[in-house]
Amino acid sequence: MGCAVTDSGNDPGGVPGVPGIENPLGLAKWLAGADLTDLGELRAVQLISGGRSNLTYRLDLDGGPIVLRRPPLGHVLPTAHDMSREYRVLTALTGTAVPVPQPLASCQDTDVIGAPFYLMRFVDGAILRTVQDGAVLSPEQAAELSNLMAETMAAIHSVDIAAVGLADFGRPAGYLARQLTRWQRQRELSNTRELPGYTELVERLAAGMPTSADGTLVHGDFRLDNTLVTLAQPARVAAVVDWEMSTLGDPLADLGLTLSYWADGAAGLPDVEVGATVTSLPGFWSREAFAARYAELTGRDVSGVGYYIAFGYFKLAIVLEGIHARFLAHQTVGEGFEREGPAVPRLIERAHQMLDTLG
Repeated sequence: MGCAVTDSGNDPGGVPGVPGIENPLGLAKWLAGADLTDLGELRAVQLISGGRSNLTYRLDLDGGPIVLRRPPLGHVLPTAHDMSREYRVLTALTGTAVPVPQPLASCQDTDVIGAPFYLMRFVDGAILRTVQDGAVLSPEQAAELSNLMAETMAAIHSVDIAAVGLADFGRPAGYLARQLTRWQRQRELSNTRELPGYTELVERLAAGMPTSADGTLVHGDFRLDNTLVTLAQPARVAAVVDWEMSTLGDPLADLGLTLSYWADGAAGLPDVEVGATVTSLPGFWSREAFAARYAELTGRDVSGVGYYIAFGYFKLAIVLEGIHARFLAHQTVGEGFEREGPAVPRLIERAHQMLDTLG
């Protein structure tokens, strides 16, 4: 869809700007010129909290709320935060077994809000991130959500990529090697300090790299708080969001990253307080149970998942180091970013510990 700003006379009536959308009038003019006739005029813009990378906003319009996604403020790493890529995968998955928000429009014109963005339908659902969020859950509901997450991951990895038009969305062959190179490059571009154990970790990951499994669509950041869930019986995953790291690659890398986030209540305290620590509550499955259910659903051998968990810690450490760099440069929007920097050395340590268990 084209995204030239047209002067239709639509005035958002003094809607205040927010960081990342300082000029709601420009956005309102673009909305009026877009083919979104059922939405009406812009009434409010609100930053949705919780984002650690791309920024997510709720736009309230006469026709109801919609959601806008744009890249973060400040320094953006090459190949990261590609709005058109994220919009493409949402469009491809609409109508499949993978629940996603309905995409509405995409705009690459940076004159509208200062960055490319896209719009999608608002999905009503809960985001469960913290132990406090999970206070409403019974152990039975926690177990049900664990199963739903495994089923949803299996559905992502079962998408017929040719049928949905994603056959050229990535190159599965050599995926892990390219990921190792890519994340080293990202580390170099957001380097603010020495990270003990980092160089040794890269060497160990390179030396122990398994042959990649079959290539599938991978989410790249699949975790409970990147889903919207409804808890009324039967519970369901209403939508999977935050597809900015999606590509074609090794599905076990997706599984390993999910398990690196998974706060395993069976093992005591969460490994690192990032991601959805709610999974440490009673009823949520252990990592082993989650991996076993995934294997049952997909038929894949998950006996070597420990390497992929270590790789997940490595990737997450670099992602958080990039966020830490933006925080130091005062280019983050929202609260809680001061916790990301201290988590990075612990994640590197966890990766080494996981590799130690592999012999």
